[in-house]
Amino acid sequence: MAVSPARRAAAPPARSGPASRLARLGLRTDDDFALHLPLRYLDLTQVVPIGSARHGDDVQVEGVVRHQEVSSRGRRVLSADIEDDSGRIGLRLFNFYPSQIRQLAVGRVVRVHGGVRAGLFGLEMVHPTVRAGGGADLPERLTPVYPTTAGISQPSLRTAIAEALERVRWRDALSPAQREALGVMPIREAVGLLHHPRPDDSLAALEDRSHPAWRTVILDELLAQQVSLREARRRRSVLRAAPMTEPARARALIERLPFQLTGAQQRVWREIAADLARGEPMNRLLQGDVGSGKTVIAALAALQAVGSGFQVALMAPTEILAEQHHRKLRQWIDDPLARIAWLSGSMKPADKKAVREAVARGEVDLLIGTHALIQDSVVFPRLGLAIVDEQHRFGVAQRLALRGAQADSARPAHQLMMSATPIPRTLAMSYYADLDVSVIDEAPPGRKPVLTKLIDARRRDQVIEAIRAALGEGRQVYWVCPLIEESEALDLQTAIDTHALLAAELPEWPVGLVHGRLAPGEKAATMSAFAAGELRLLVATTVIEVGVDVPNASLMVIEHAERFGLSQLHQLRGRVGRGTADSVCVLLFRTPLSETARERLRIVFESSDGFEIARRDLLLRGPGELLGARQSGLAMLRHADLERDAELVEQARELATTLLRDDPAAALALTARWLAGRGDFVQA
Repeated sequence: MAVSPARRAAAPPARSGPASRLARLGLRTDDDFALHLPLRYLDLTQVVPIGSARHGDDVQVEGVVRHQEVSSRGRRVLSADIEDDSGRIGLRLFNFYPSQIRQLAVGRVVRVHGGVRAGLFGLEMVHPTVRAGGGADLPERLTPVYPTTAGISQPSLRTAIAEALERVRWRDALSPAQREALGVMPIREAVGLLHHPRPDDSLAALEDRSHPAWRTVILDELLAQQVSLREARRRRSVLRAAPMTEPARARALIERLPFQLTGAQQRVWREIAADLARGEPMNRLLQGDVGSGKTVIAALAALQAVGSGFQVALMAPTEILAEQHHRKLRQWIDDPLARIAWLSGSMKPADKKAVREAVARGEVDLLIGTHALIQDSVVFPRLGLAIVDEQHRFGVAQRLALRGAQADSARPAHQLMMSATPIPRTLAMSYYADLDVSVIDEAPPGRKPVLTKLIDARRRDQVIEAIRAALGEGRQVYWVCPLIEESEALDLQTAIDTHALLAAELPEWPVGLVHGRLAPGEKAATMSAFAAGELRLLVATTVIEVGVDVPNASLMVIEHAERFGLSQLHQLRGRVGRGTADSVCVLLFRTPLSETARERLRIVFESSDGFEIARRDLLLRGPGELLGARQSGLAMLRHADLERDAELVEQARELATTLLRDDPAAALALTARWLAGRGDFVQA
């Protein structure tokens, strides 16, 4: 299927057809096509004798088809043998087309490219690329292989990209002197080379991205991102937000708290209070490891806003976390300080309507809730501060929607984002360069480290005995499972089965069960009973990952720990160790373990440092989940790798300042090349 790039940004594509398929690849304009770079390359520049091919080689051979067979034992397989003067090799194709049967007819000369492996009857290629042979001309350069999707062929992509390359006219962001100092090329030359490598270019350097052309493209992309973030900060600096200068209610809360703020909390609060008092919209990220005391900082910020005559919205990703915030803030804040309301998707329609109307009349100072805050048409006549907890759990578009919920769009609300998932330094430099960042790097007094143990699931009986002992000492216990009910795809012990097992094994203790499919009322009642000590053992899914605070809980068992992500394991472990007792987190795993699972368990066993765990998580999983970018459907960086390219991130930060100062036109052209249509998301 032939495809053609659009010269400028196109209208939204239809639901089906080439345009929609190309849109899934992010291909709408000439720039998009030109920057759609190869995943790998095929070396079709030479044909080697079949007899010289060895197991593990990736080669192109040419020969005559001597045998063909279509078998249907279990699944249909097209098998063929081709032969030249030096030897014979087998071919096997699954999910083949009738045209491929004709292509491999006995007696035809074909040219075949693929990986060679040892089969039952000698060397073979599985799913090779097959072309007509017989002396056809060989290409002079490596052949690019592009990321694609169903319905878009490699030849049609190559044609469309070549046409786009002919049309693009790019301006270099860097001067010749800068390029020489940095060891990079003109951007158009670099992109052209990556699409059509020269005969003497190293295939290894191209594929491991150490080639100067890749360095050029990656630096160009990172520079575009840094420029856009600086511009976002500059544009925000000229906006006028409402100054919030009345600290009396925040001071009143500090005086009535049953604990003293740590030094780190006091420092962070001074930073946020100063931001709120300025006429420029605050856009601050508050980081703090599990249990470091971010909620009280959010409460102080809310009271400074309320005391200055404004409303506050606090959005959390789950009902359990939002409800926990509601309960805790109710303990600290009574009506004279702030009128607090709660909104969730599970509320009855009449109750939700009543809350929305109260907010619209200005009778609610602080509204706490889930995504219902942006889905239920809530309008704040005086929204002055939006607080987003666990901000990476929301999509970028959701965070933008909360920002837009205020009735007075001319005066943007201050925004405070909070995360217990520390952002690694490279990620912060790359994606949060337009934010101010505050870090609570001090644990509250009395927080004890949690001992982490790795235990094979075959020793489950010993774990149950440890639970019996902890319960006998008056402690409380979590048992966390990854699934709610049986899955044929994953052989996992489920929360429901585990609840039944523990209830039978420990009949003297009441066992609770909480998971995402429970009715909200049941969920809230179970959590309240556990928080009150009426339930001593709680079986739960990951709905308890964040926000649950039960100081008497000193033992957590995580079932199938090998199935969880690093940050998730660290978050779950943070649910214990909140009291005075020594606490233990048991990571219960099943063998055999994959290499990735083994590495995750080793890291969380060895480290309790949230920043180090987040850095390692970035290496294992990439930035998408830490950013909330996956929910947006937007690839935030196309080619740069934050860990591999950390040096270039630093250089891009320095260059962005110079470029914006000395050549704003070049900066504009750069961001148009890389970020057309993505500006709102960059600012989220």
